[in-house]
This record gives sequence, structure tokens and C-alpha cells, in this order.
Amino acid sequence: MKRLANGVVAVDSAGTVPSDAVNPVVVDAMREKGIDVSEGKPKLLTQDMADAADRIITMGCSIEEACPATFVPTEDWGLEDPAGKAIEEVRAIRDEVQVRVKRLLAELV
Repeated sequence: MKRLANGVVAVDSAGTVPSDAVNPVVVDAMREKGIDVSEGKPKLLTQDMADAADRIITMGCSIEEACPATFVPTEDWGLEDPAGKAIEEVRAIRDEVQVRVKRLLAELV
């Protein structure tokens, strides 16, 4: 979203159960699209972040008690977690995210 939005919308990324590092297969898949996420640091979604958001997009909120859906308008894309997946599966997830991000960006601007 950051790359496609070109500064038109503010974007932040966080999770309800963030891992210690960005998945290396995700790094490789994103690098294929010219996006370097290797220096990214997974972070926990906080109440302050949720309160400041106009919209929250979840990728498959598997932990109902931690899901931010009750805080602000939320859309759950129900995507698979790339953890433990082969590069081909991660590419498919990445490409689906891109399609949905483009659709969301068109809606927001």
C-alpha cells in the first residue's frame, strides 16, 4: 500500500501476534516485485494505533479476542499466513494482497 499510495494515504503495519522477524520467504517474494521489506520489524497492533486508524485491514484474524474488528471499520481479507509456506504459495498470497490493495486504494482516493 505504501508504494502504490505514493503518500496519498498514511499506512502502518502491525499484527495481533507479530513474529520476531519478517518471514524470509516473504522478503524474497516481495523483492521479486521490487519491494524490499528485509529491514522491516514486525510490531504489535496497539489500541492507540487502532484508535488512530480510519480503517483496519486484517489478513485473517485468527485470534478473535485480539482481533481489532470491534475498534474501527474493519475488513478481514481472510488470507493465509505465509509462515511455513513455499515461495510459490507466498507469491500467490502476495499477488492477492496486491489486487486487494489496489481495490482499497481506489476506494479511499
